[in-house]
Amino acid sequence: MTKNLDLTNKLKHYFGFDKFKGDQEAIINNLMAGNDTFVLMPTGGGKSLCYQLPSLIMEGTAIVISPLIALMKNQVDVINGMSEGDGVAHYLNSSLNKAAIQQVIDDVRSGRTKLLYVAPESLNKEENVAFLKEVKISFYAIDEAHCISEWGHDFRPEYRNIRPTINKIGNAPVIALTATATDKVRTDIKKSLGIIDAAEFKSSFNRPNLYYEVRQKGKDIDRQIIMFIKQHAGKSGIVYCLSRKKVEELAAVLQANDIKAAAYHAGLDSVTRSQTQDDFLMERIDVIVATIAFGMGIDKPDVRFVIHYDIPKSLEGYYQETGRAGRDGGEGLCIAFYANKDLQKLEKFMEGKPVAEQDIGRQLLQETAAYAESSVCRRRMLLHYFGEEYKKDNCQNCDNCLHPKEKREAKEALLIVLKAVLAIKENFRQNYVVDFVQGKATDDICSHRHDELEEFGSGEDEDPKIWNPVIRQALIAGYLKKDVENYGLLKLTSAGKRFIKSPKSFMIVEDTVFSDLEEEPEATGTALDPTLYAMLKDLRKDTARKLDLPPYVIFQDVSLEQMATMYPITLSELQNIQGVGAGKAKRYGQAFCDLIKKHCDENHIERAEELRVRTVAKKSMLKVKIIQSIDRQVALDDIATSQGLEFEELLNEVEAIVYSGTKLNIDYFLDEVMDEDHIDDIYDYFHESETDSLDAAQEELGPDYTEDEIRLVRIKFLSEMAN
Repeated sequence: MTKNLDLTNKLKHYFGFDKFKGDQEAIINNLMAGNDTFVLMPTGGGKSLCYQLPSLIMEGTAIVISPLIALMKNQVDVINGMSEGDGVAHYLNSSLNKAAIQQVIDDVRSGRTKLLYVAPESLNKEENVAFLKEVKISFYAIDEAHCISEWGHDFRPEYRNIRPTINKIGNAPVIALTATATDKVRTDIKKSLGIIDAAEFKSSFNRPNLYYEVRQKGKDIDRQIIMFIKQHAGKSGIVYCLSRKKVEELAAVLQANDIKAAAYHAGLDSVTRSQTQDDFLMERIDVIVATIAFGMGIDKPDVRFVIHYDIPKSLEGYYQETGRAGRDGGEGLCIAFYANKDLQKLEKFMEGKPVAEQDIGRQLLQETAAYAESSVCRRRMLLHYFGEEYKKDNCQNCDNCLHPKEKREAKEALLIVLKAVLAIKENFRQNYVVDFVQGKATDDICSHRHDELEEFGSGEDEDPKIWNPVIRQALIAGYLKKDVENYGLLKLTSAGKRFIKSPKSFMIVEDTVFSDLEEEPEATGTALDPTLYAMLKDLRKDTARKLDLPPYVIFQDVSLEQMATMYPITLSELQNIQGVGAGKAKRYGQAFCDLIKKHCDENHIERAEELRVRTVAKKSMLKVKIIQSIDRQVALDDIATSQGLEFEELLNEVEAIVYSGTKLNIDYFLDEVMDEDHIDDIYDYFHESETDSLDAAQEELGPDYTEDEIRLVRIKFLSEMAN
């Protein structure tokens, strides 16, 4: 009791807290007794205190191995800020100059420094190993220990050298800490660090205050994100994107829509990065758009939402990133956008990597896809992934629980799956089992001669969409498990074997079907108004007839569709519509705006203000250069070369310019490259045609006219007639 009282006094003395959180006290006692320790504690649970407090009490210097310079600096500042003297905590990494390194070495040698933070790369340097051999080490703390495992979401090969380096420096207890680790990753960490017998302290992964939702990712994603942020105006949030380019583009779009946002990624210089972090912490900006490089060293308790623009590469990464929301126990909204295309893109990125790495990457992606597509409680799925059982049927705080799908009986389907897994000797993964029960004679199945087994094709009469949800939900229900050593192989549990002997009801929910990005129409947050669309088409027809022009010359179909969705009633609003530039709005727009306003008034339609998203003209500079070059009569192929474009890409740009209402004169180029009769024939065709379709033109005009010729004359025609 006295010992515990003493530890609580020390906690109060150094950190000002009256009592420990969760397992902190037991962890510290275990470490101070000289034992290896493994700590699995979710973000915000108080991991760092588990090594900071004992380092201040124990004799010698604690070595803390951490992957991030920003994180080290942050923690060193905190400890030094609490201490009476300088130099109690230091970091040793590549950002220090020679004089600063010497200061660190002097402070450690004198015994003043109790905590020394090092990056794994620095720890492994020969000169640092030699210096640390002379020092009394109290213990080694390995922070973000999941970096050791290839199955962890931030694998760092340098972490694999930690144990050999510790052996060179000198033995002392090891404490490994991580906020996310599956059974597979835990086993990996303990093996690699040589602490197989370490005492394990595992906190619950459940964050009841976090709301989880997965949305279909469509072409209106920017609009959805802007609407969401505006509905939570003034609140702090993070939007994660996979690429630096997307981070910068999205940050610009948010800024254009009056949202205080900034971009953050590893490609920005350190001054900009730390300025952005400070602005976020001091609430000069509300939203950070970032790659996953952001957030590791940020301890902002009131982040109210985390949005994933792209689905993450692993569920561990997803959990870690969403964990940055609601650390104060308040509201934390976690919204992820998902489309199958994104998964294919991520798989493509893996090509060229070693086969073993590709295999791991695919397994992790499949877990993420299962989470996104499943209609099961998301909290239950996440906790199951981290080896924790969530007992409740409905968590009341995820999209699947708030809008539950109807359940269906799957007793027979589960029986088929369990018998199939046994028949193939519990030696294959989910995809293989699904192919096997459906009776697909793939090369893989035939090479194992499994097409000759009685159970092959035993589920071919069932709906093919049922197999993934059955397997995923059988794993959660505990009838199946995934092998830890050879990850992903499906094994039967004792409950699964009992089920085969006496089957009982097994109710499942079917997965959500997500479409591909490109297959979607240009969506716009609300539904198209069919009555208004028909009226707009009639108005276009009348206008075209009066001006003796084909209707598409006035406005394209896609422009009318957007008008019938977004209800623009002024010329400036009309210019937010795709394919409508200032010239076109001025020339034809007023009558269309008047019609839309009248329709809204008569039908009491409330126009959603926030739907009118201002886009950022990413290509505006390119457009300006193209227009200037055409004005100077530079040959189009030369313009393409100078702008680093294929000729076809240049034509796409020029078409976009004339379709939105800017006049361009390309006669100088046509006279150079085309026959006069050809120009006249194509021009006349478009004057008479009801459509601007290239395929239709090609069919009508015949093989003597190339696609480029037709496109060039269509540009001339639109420019002269429409603009």
